[in-house]
Order: sequence, then structure tokens, then C-alpha cells
Amino acid sequence: MTSRTTAEDDAPTSRHRPLLVLGKITEILDAFSLTRPELTLGEIQQATGIPTSTVQRLVSNMVAEGMLDRSGERVRVGVRMAYWAAAAAKGVDVLTLVNPILREIRDATGETACLFREEQGYRVCVAVAETRHALRREMFVGKIMPLHAGSAGRVLLAWNPPLADAVLSGPLEPFTDATVTSPDVLRGLVAQTRRDGFAITTAERDDGASGLAAPVFDPASDLVGALAISGPTIRMPRPRCEELVDLLVAHAEQLTRTLGGRHPS
Repeated sequence: MTSRTTAEDDAPTSRHRPLLVLGKITEILDAFSLTRPELTLGEIQQATGIPTSTVQRLVSNMVAEGMLDRSGERVRVGVRMAYWAAAAAKGVDVLTLVNPILREIRDATGETACLFREEQGYRVCVAVAETRHALRREMFVGKIMPLHAGSAGRVLLAWNPPLADAVLSGPLEPFTDATVTSPDVLRGLVAQTRRDGFAITTAERDDGASGLAAPVFDPASDLVGALAISGPTIRMPRPRCEELVDLLVAHAEQLTRTLGGRHPS
């Protein structure tokens, strides 16, 4: 018996077509980031590889539905999306969302990934994915460290001016020869962190240890915490830390967007 193939068999069914369209819509939304909140149609096409005519059609439909907002020749993620994102994040423990991201960072870099929050004038590790290397920095959930030493502390100070003022008004204890103990110098470094969107430090709290950190924000643009990568300086010299900045910042943006958050304007 021979099988018959009809034009109807070859044609995409309505059951499959929406999945293809949703995939393209997702690619378009993923093209936007906190560092590139507005894009032209050409930039969207370059970022996604979707044909220009399809980009034009989908963007027009997404603008009509409020998924994107148009301003002249540029578009951005629509304000309506914030309502959906806030509903999605409502009642969800941040740690439930951050742990898979920490594991992604650990697996991509081979180093320990953590999330730090400020608690009572200190920085506290609230989530961690430890490196599989035998040589590692000691890190565990609940570990308490100073705010004025290390990249995560610098990020927590950079987006919390009252906290920075309080920390910088008191004595800054030295932990190593590289610890910044001058309030004026540290204030400048904190300001630089805010301008850069990340911080890199070496041997400020522990000799032979390096780290880099980036901020995570909630829907009110308040700081959720500092996402950080840390490890021995022998594996993470300054050039290696600089190579990891884009990866770290991208994951911090991913977590911010998952929480429905937005970067302070």
C-alpha cells in the first residue's frame, strides 16, 4: 500500500503556526535589554535574524497590542508588559528565580556565583552556586561580610545612597593591604560603580581573591541585591574578570526582567 500525501498534509496546521509566531515574538522581546531599551526596526532585524518584512509586520501588531511602544522610528518594550511581569512575579520567592541563574553562571564560568543583600549594615550571602574547583573562596548562605570591601558591597552602596552615607561616615576597617580605607576614595569608586553598572575588586577582603558584581532591581526600581562571581585571583586576574562582565551583567538583567524590574532612570 502506498501512502498519499496531500497539500493539506504538507501545509502547517493552525496548531503549529502560533508556536512559530510566538517564537519570533520572543526573539524580538529578547532583543531589548536594560542597556538597549530602544531599538529601530533595522536593529531588531540584525539582533534576531528575522526577515525585515516579518519584523515590520510583527512589530506593528505588537505595538497595536501594547506589547511594544513606538516613539518615532524607535520602539521599546510596552508599559503594558510591566503589568504582566508584576503579576508573574507576585508571590514568587526571589530565591526560587535566582538559584537557576546562579547555576548557569557557575557552569558557564567555573566559578562561584552568589546573590548578596544588605542586612543591618552588612552584606549577606542569600544564595550561592559553588564552584566545583577544589581551590575556592569559602562561601555559604548566611555568610556576613563588610559593605566597604569587595565588589558586591560596592554595588549595594552604589544604588543605596543613604546606606553609602552611613557606611562612609564611619571608620573603614582594613582587611588587606588593598582594602580601601579612605571615605573620599571609596565614595569615588562607588560613584564609578553606578556609572559603569558593575564593580570589579581584587584582594580587598581576602588576599588572593577577586570578584565582580552587578545590580538586580525590582518593579519599583529598588535594589534587590548584588549578583556576583568570585574566585581565587590565580584563576580570576583582572583581565579575566573584565572578560566576565558582559556575562554577569546579562544575567543580572535577566533576573531583573524576570522579576518585572526596571533599571532606575
